[in-house]
Formats: sequence, C-alpha cells, structure tokens
Amino acid sequence: MKLTSSHVVLEKVRLHAAHGVMPQEQKVGGEFEVSLSVGCELAKAVETDDLRYTINYARLYEIVRQEMLIPSKLLEHVAGRIASNIFRSFPEAALLDLKITKVNPPMGAHCDGASVVMSFERTPDDSLAESC
Repeated sequence: MKLTSSHVVLEKVRLHAAHGVMPQEQKVGGEFEVSLSVGCELAKAVETDDLRYTINYARLYEIVRQEMLIPSKLLEHVAGRIASNIFRSFPEAALLDLKITKVNPPMGAHCDGASVVMSFERTPDDSLAESC
C-alpha cells in the first residue's frame, strides 16, 4: 500500500474576532469560521502511531486562535498571517488551503457569510522555519 496524499484538517472553527473595515466591526467584532487543510507527509504517522510524525491539530487551532485575536481590516491579511505562522511552526507542512468566513457580514443583505479562500505552498524561504 502506498499513501498518495495526506492532510490534517480543521473544519469550521468558530471564533469571535474584530476584523473589518467598519468601525463597529472593529469595536464589537463578529463571528467567524475558519477551515483549513494542511498537506503534509503522514506515512510515518500511519506506520508508527506517533504524534511526532503528524501535524498536531490542537497546535493548529491555537495558531488560528492567536492570529484571529489580532484585529485586521481584511480577511486576506488574517489569512496571510495564519499561513505564515503555520509554515513557521510546522516544517513538514507543504501546502495550506484556508477559508475564513465572516458570518452574517454587515452589508445589508441576509447571507450565511462572506469568505476568502486561499491556497498557499511552502517556498524555499519557508524552509528556514523553526522546528516544531
């Protein structure tokens, strides 16, 4: 058997944060959902049942939580910070697909949310990342 693709995924993490351009969003904040998928080699984790050979999803959550606490006007900026922190923290992370949704955004229409969806790939500069 050969493992052909592997990811560690967090789905719809719900957080309160103060992101947005409007003063009310920055003051009161709102609800956000963050989903992400980190592409990494997990074959050794499959063989060994050892946490050292995977990406700890609790640590991923903590990165997302910390970055979401820092107010930003744009979700794109928040996504870039989350991606940089993940690549710094997990040298084995090769790819990252990330979705940040502002639940019920203040735009005068009823909708489930407004989102940014971004894909990131580790670059050679990211290889200087700190070890986990």
